Amino acid sequence: MKSLSKSNQPNIAQLGHPVLRKEAKVVDNILSDECQMLIEEMMLSVEKANGVGLAAPQIYRSLQVFIMCSKPSVRYPNAPSMAPTAIINPKIIEVSDELEKGWEGCLSVPSMRGLVPRHKRIKVRYYDQQGKRHTRVFDNFIARIFQHELDHLNGLTFIDRLESTQDLVSESYWYENFATKS
Repeated sequence: MKSLSKSNQPNIAQLGHPVLRKEAKVVDNILSDECQMLIEEMMLSVEKANGVGLAAPQIYRSLQVFIMCSKPSVRYPNAPSMAPTAIINPKIIEVSDELEKGWEGCLSVPSMRGLVPRHKRIKVRYYDQQGKRHTRVFDNFIARIFQHELDHLNGLTFIDRLESTQDLVSESYWYENFATKS
């Protein structure tokens, strides 16, 4: 199995790997065993990595699937709690005019944080793990996670969204100077 390393930590594709720059393919059969196993594997991987989200390209699968699982942690101490949710074939259908800069990290870009502008509120459409279509409005941190993970499906990382390289810092500097303020 490619996604778990010998240390039982998920094997996450790192910045520079070509899979992170490809546009992910639409999932044709959400209820297939292959898709359901991918979702379960991703749920396990994001939990082991202590992330708030994970896109399929990050575990070397170029498919339009990501997991959102916001929860407070060392990396995101003020994150709201939400149940792990599979998001399949997502689309943003409306965005707020208001952009907000916020600190983001990424399991594929370890040891870096960036101050990334994102829409504060978004209206989205996606399918869940059972193949049911949803239209929802997300705001603040949950909207940020959705936009970050959707970028992965479009071959982008948070670094591509920075307004300036001055908005990129090491994670250790971020912890020392910004972690309690985020």
